[in-house]
Amino acid sequence: MGTATARFPDCGLEWRYTPPPVFLPEWPSAQADSGAPYTTVAHWWGGSVRFAGERFSNDKRAGFLEYAELPAHTPVTLELALCLRQVYEEWRGRLAPLGWRVRDAWEVSATPEKYRAYLQRSRGEFSCAKPTYVKLATGWISDRTVCYLASGKPAVVQHTGPSRYLPDDEGLFRFKTMEEAVHALARVESDYERHCRLARALAEEYFDGRRVVTRVLEHALSERACHPRLAI
Repeated sequence: MGTATARFPDCGLEWRYTPPPVFLPEWPSAQADSGAPYTTVAHWWGGSVRFAGERFSNDKRAGFLEYAELPAHTPVTLELALCLRQVYEEWRGRLAPLGWRVRDAWEVSATPEKYRAYLQRSRGEFSCAKPTYVKLATGWISDRTVCYLASGKPAVVQHTGPSRYLPDDEGLFRFKTMEEAVHALARVESDYERHCRLARALAEEYFDGRRVVTRVLEHALSERACHPRLAI
């Protein structure tokens, strides 16, 4: 928002970027079994968004179906925990033959403790983004992905636009094509423990909740000092 690469207006406002924070003491690095899957937790549907005369899908389903054949091109296990409710069996029947493991999102994330345990038992994250985030070059990253990183889990996620701080390798890989996704998973597996350490280091450097909140408060207080009539 408010950068030269954004494909949407800034509404004439000055925007201050705030990374999604994570409370690191509650998300320590965690070991996973060697055969653990790369996972993600997602809603399958999200409607659509109309912008500049064009309608964009806001469905995670649309994002993932572009990569439906990915399991056939990588030896790693890929698992989706999806919020599907009454159509769970239908979609599991569609995705399982393609090589995806499918779980019920409610089963693995009904409580904060279950959600954390599911992420931390994973080998890493693989996830696609909503097409809206990709097409509008938002540079978005999920707070869920940040929790994987904090847990020392490498993340392979869809590229959502240029970023001043997000790498496209080294602990966090962002892909634009099927070939890049396959290559990123192979890169992680080629030096897994190193990428686990780099994932945690990335969370500590950019997403530490205490540092993020401190910067927000410092900026708010400096604005108040410059403009005494501003309410906080």
